[in-house]
Amino acid sequence: MVSSASDDRRPRIGITTYLEPTIWGVWERDASLLPRVYLDSVVAAGGVPLLLPPVGTDPTVLDLLDGLIIAGGCDVDPATYDAAPHPETVDTRSGRDEHEKILIRAALDRDLPLLAICRGLQMLNVTLGGTLQQHLPDVVAHDGHRPSPAIFGTTEVKVEPGTLTARLFGDRTSVRCYHHQALDVVAPTLAVTARAGDGTVEAAEVDGHDFAIGVQWHPEENPDDLRLFTALTEAALRRRTR
Repeated sequence: MVSSASDDRRPRIGITTYLEPTIWGVWERDASLLPRVYLDSVVAAGGVPLLLPPVGTDPTVLDLLDGLIIAGGCDVDPATYDAAPHPETVDTRSGRDEHEKILIRAALDRDLPLLAICRGLQMLNVTLGGTLQQHLPDVVAHDGHRPSPAIFGTTEVKVEPGTLTARLFGDRTSVRCYHHQALDVVAPTLAVTARAGDGTVEAAEVDGHDFAIGVQWHPEENPDDLRLFTALTEAALRRRTR
């Protein structure tokens, strides 16, 4: 995208959405939806949120954007990384998987600032050639990353020095989490930049990009900590002046 350095509009941040059966008023239909906390976080960080539904995918839509968020959600289909499904992998959306793979590749090709959240980090890893651990309690022997339905856990994260993650969070941070899957084999072009105490990958960055980061936690669930969203909008502004 070609923009003038004098362009002072707020950064346009695309966010991927869910396609789900939904009820509102007297209607019960499939709808493209996203929790409002994502929208509020982008606005609070100085951006304009634009929703990207998982239908009619066209990577050229990114030419209209200054940044991209791959949102959290359901499990990634194991077929995406050539694995058989675990008994606990029961909620997948193959159409959304393909939609987000296309957008991730296009964003990286354009060096568009990219923030991948929870499932988004998993999709980033799979898109770049990695695999997933389908049921984390099998590995870490606890349910702390997803304590119970609709209840977020709290995870203490240790950050690798000298990384973008460290510049944003220092050497440690406490985060909100809700997931039962996580990175297993890490893609060759991803650098792990933070882990939980049990070894779970909590953040990773794509080599060779100004701002392409994924986190396993849910930053949108902490309105008092906008560091990731602010960093995304700042990266979007930097890109616009290039």
